[in-house]
Amino acid sequence: MNATDLAEARERSAPPPDADSGAGRGMAGLLRPYLWSFAAVVILQVIGAVAGLAPLLAVVELGRTLLAPGPIDHGHVWTVVIAGAVGLFVRLLFTAASSGLGHLVDGRVQLSFRRQLAARLGRVPIGWFSRRRTGELAKVVGEDVSAVHPFIAHTPGELVSAFVVPLVSLIYLFAVDWRLTLITLIPVVLAVALIPLMMTPTRLREQKEFDRAMGRISSSVVEFVQGISVVKAFGGSGRAHRRFLTAVDDFVGIFSRLVYGISGIGAGMQVALSPPFVLLVVLIGGTVLIASGGLAPADLLPFLLLGLGLTAPVAALGHGFDEMQAAGRAVGRIRDVLGVRSLAEPAHPVAPQGHRVELRGVRFGYEAGHEVLRGIDLVLEPGTVTAVVGPSGSGKSTLVQLLPRFFDPTHGSVVLGGVDLREIGSRELYRMVSFVFQDVRLLRTSVADNIALAVPHADREDVIRAARLANIHDRILELPRGYETVIGEDAGLSGGEAQRISLARALLAATPVLVLDEATSFADPQTEQAVRRALATLEGDRTILVIAHRLETVADADTVVVLENGSIVERGRPAELLAQNGRFAAFWQSHRPAIADETETHRGVLQGDEPR
Repeated sequence: MNATDLAEARERSAPPPDADSGAGRGMAGLLRPYLWSFAAVVILQVIGAVAGLAPLLAVVELGRTLLAPGPIDHGHVWTVVIAGAVGLFVRLLFTAASSGLGHLVDGRVQLSFRRQLAARLGRVPIGWFSRRRTGELAKVVGEDVSAVHPFIAHTPGELVSAFVVPLVSLIYLFAVDWRLTLITLIPVVLAVALIPLMMTPTRLREQKEFDRAMGRISSSVVEFVQGISVVKAFGGSGRAHRRFLTAVDDFVGIFSRLVYGISGIGAGMQVALSPPFVLLVVLIGGTVLIASGGLAPADLLPFLLLGLGLTAPVAALGHGFDEMQAAGRAVGRIRDVLGVRSLAEPAHPVAPQGHRVELRGVRFGYEAGHEVLRGIDLVLEPGTVTAVVGPSGSGKSTLVQLLPRFFDPTHGSVVLGGVDLREIGSRELYRMVSFVFQDVRLLRTSVADNIALAVPHADREDVIRAARLANIHDRILELPRGYETVIGEDAGLSGGEAQRISLARALLAATPVLVLDEATSFADPQTEQAVRRALATLEGDRTILVIAHRLETVADADTVVVLENGSIVERGRPAELLAQNGRFAAFWQSHRPAIADETETHRGVLQGDEPR
């Protein structure tokens, strides 16, 4: 199985969601803890929206009073002016309070979402991350969480205004003249009639395609930037650039279809709700009624003012629905991540007795019907080094990832100290097992903190001792601030140096079981030899499992396991397997030319290629 097939297999075999997770809960479910806060935001906005009509009604009443025949009632005029001013003040006060509370709630919701995502991602099996593109996961944690902001902080106010203001206005206008009220509603009815055309299955499908295209662009950018050095070194920049351009072209095509599909509808809504069109409809209808004697000229004024007030909130209503749809899609992706099944913790954890490791009839597959490991029986004794060799795709990395419980076997069990890993609590497990892999990720913090990641309160002397064992101490001293150098800011490290930092981290943890997935693949022969000496001189009876490609690592092992097609085809001491002249011997002979070249290049660093 190649890398692409493996990723697809893992994607198809994604575990079902937890019952107690965010899966199965929509936006309402995830936002339920903030229900009362949302209710307060809505109530404040309702009061502010209703109070906001007071200035308009005051203008209407002033106009009718001033245009009425007879002497002017100055007391009534001042009462109307004061009422309008008070309404304006109340609107500003309550709208500001609603907006401020909405933004506070938004901050709490986003913080809660990010905490939930961090907690969930901290509990899911580590192997789950291998089937996720970095850009897509970063989009969920970053962009999708931020996409909830308009819905929480702005949409409630807009939607409340869109419903409350027209409702109160209509009640008042119907009291003045029901016929002209119906005429004034014509632009609103035309605009609302167009809304369903923007929510057809085709439009919704285009919105989902738009989101997926955005995710592909994010992933292609991340992958292109992260791999640019390798791409340029091997002359593949054109192909990598084409992949990015393909993602961009796909996005442009989807975006163009989306815009073309809704542009005509959006333009029609804007025309229908535009002030000139509304005024034209009201003036035509009012003129006809006034000419027929059915409406007093002064009564036309409230329709001219409040008619415009009817359309503005409805226009905001369209934006509110857009934000609701965007937030709904974002919450859906957040819910999918929150719904990933976490690493199952035992109800009653059992402490292992010792650190003897056994794999008993282990079978594992990333998808049903395709097993990567087939009936693995293996014992790793304390104080021994077991090397796993085999061709690419034989299941080596999958095998070693079962030991720190990145995955659970489909059948069989992995036993540590007489206890199935599934019966050991994760905290206890990672106090027993540490690991170093080829793909090293260092945090953007000091070198000392990176080494002491598993032992945060370690003494500096212990950190330095681990760095010396990993043959990285001298290089650290060459950095701008030594052990206080912040990786990624003060200085960068090569692949081999990063691996040695990771190895020092594992050595400082001093766990009784150590898993190495070709952890010195980027190291030069001198460094690799120094690391082997460090492993050989470690105190205690540590159990070490290592994927090996270099003959020196294999030669130093107590036991060699040869994997092919997910099964163990040979096992034993290196000398014994060489004598059998089987698959291991063929592996040994195929690697001897590379060893001879390295020996010549580095002037005798490697002292022969026969196993001890």
